[in-house]
Amino acid sequence: MLRRERHPLVVDAHLDLAYNVLSEGRTYQTSAATTRRHEGRRSHACTVGLPDLIYGRVGLVFASIFVEPRKSTLQLGAGNMTYADPAEAHALAVRQLDFYRRWVEHNPAHLRLITTRSELEQHVSAWMTVSKRSCSPQQHSVGLVLAMEGAEPIREPKELEWWYERGLRIVGPAWDTTRYAGGTWGGGRFTKLGRELLAVMAEFNMALDVSHLSHESLFEALDVFEGRGVIASHSNAHRYIPTSRHLPDKAIARIAERGGVIGVVLYNQFLRRDWSGRKQDVTLDHVVRMIDHICQVTGSADHVGIGSDYDGGLGWEDIPRELDSVCDHYKIGDALLERGFSKADVDKIMRDNWLRVLRDVLP
Repeated sequence: MLRRERHPLVVDAHLDLAYNVLSEGRTYQTSAATTRRHEGRRSHACTVGLPDLIYGRVGLVFASIFVEPRKSTLQLGAGNMTYADPAEAHALAVRQLDFYRRWVEHNPAHLRLITTRSELEQHVSAWMTVSKRSCSPQQHSVGLVLAMEGAEPIREPKELEWWYERGLRIVGPAWDTTRYAGGTWGGGRFTKLGRELLAVMAEFNMALDVSHLSHESLFEALDVFEGRGVIASHSNAHRYIPTSRHLPDKAIARIAERGGVIGVVLYNQFLRRDWSGRKQDVTLDHVVRMIDHICQVTGSADHVGIGSDYDGGLGWEDIPRELDSVCDHYKIGDALLERGFSKADVDKIMRDNWLRVLRDVLP
């Protein structure tokens, strides 16, 4: 059996695909290696391509809708996906939503928008049924679950129904601080409007993504959100990376109590506190350490998965030594097996935990 075939379906809970296409001009129709050769970049070198996803069996991803506040100190993009007010945020996010819908429409053999439980089950069954065949674009499609990173494009809570009707299923109220909630860098708590947003999300049984919430907002959300789905799509453990971007053990435990899942980010700066910038200084051992810590805090392997954040302001030079592109996610599963994790637990981490959450929130 090929090593990839040990992991017939892998789920990645955070990829900024539309943002990179519309801001950076990437197509994602070609492999990451081809894109790297074309772009000739020395930083933020591409790590995702549709062929890589398929060949690596990363058959289901949470595809983000993300626009950056113009006042952000990070300045991730070139400026054409930044906003000054909610109206601009809305217009830019609608462009990303339209991109995903057109991308699926123009590539029906390769891409599928997942909005219901029946669509999910059909998609998963297709991957698992052909698990022993070679992975080629002719045999597989990648499923996209739409997730919003930072809720500023939702101009008011009642507008969430419009987004839901168009396929949005997961919402993170903040990236940096928004009208709704305190974010990673700005801090603060949920506003009255933010609590109204949480209530409407619960009505539609949308999943709440607490990644990028300030710690104050994170714990408040865990207290007041009445929906069934709570996740941290791409966050690591504060124990190893002690910044406001990551989750204290108490938060990890609380997310697990809600049946939630935490996606480990495959960014070297988020895996090793003293990382000096050399790709080779971070390895799969650091990824396993992060996964194992979440398992130890929660008491099982039921609440951790992968949320790579590939191409989310990071590139090939910023991910562990053994990893070249999203095609190599299976190596994480292999590393877990080699370090004593059971096959059943590795299956949970690679796909089943995220599938459980989706089965709970999709209509």
